[in-house]
Amino acid sequence: MDTVTAFLQVLDPGNNSTGGGTASALAGAMAAALAAMVARLSVGKGLGASDTVYRELSATGETLSAELAAGAARDADAFAAVTAAYRLPRETPEQKAERAQAVQAAMINAARVPLDNAGMCVQTLELAGTLEGRSNPDALSDLQCACYLARAGLDGCLANVAINLPAIKDPAVVSAIKEQVRVLRALTRGNGCKETA
Repeated sequence: MDTVTAFLQVLDPGNNSTGGGTASALAGAMAAALAAMVARLSVGKGLGASDTVYRELSATGETLSAELAAGAARDADAFAAVTAAYRLPRETPEQKAERAQAVQAAMINAARVPLDNAGMCVQTLELAGTLEGRSNPDALSDLQCACYLARAGLDGCLANVAINLPAIKDPAVVSAIKEQVRVLRALTRGNGCKETA
């Protein structure tokens, strides 16, 4: 699925082929784009970093935005794969075994995709944090919105990881994913957003 289709499906309340994971990745993509814009608007302002740094930060934000937008489409595809796996025939022992294997592969992917997107939301939060206090003050609300959206994207992506874990039968896979979640949470602890008033 392409990003535009995934976005339009998220906006359609009658369409349940995409959900919170896709929406969360799109929130992260918007956050990264806003951070990139703020960095670009800080070039030439003498705000505490060189123009080269601001351009590099803007490029980083653009890359993260594109990757998170693609991640939203991957999340929608992962959900579709789970649905397809559960619809496989199970009339014979062989079919049951094949279906069980397909379901497990799909569920693991459905946990790993939002986990990857959550990691990029963390990077977006770090980018916004780097710009805080040394970016164009006229774009302060844009930077704050980037922070809020990145945090929402992170929390939403991790919620989608959590909802899929109980269906995964391999304890080693579950343990590894839970550890990655713990690391991401630790990286963002205390990384909040400053209020405007």
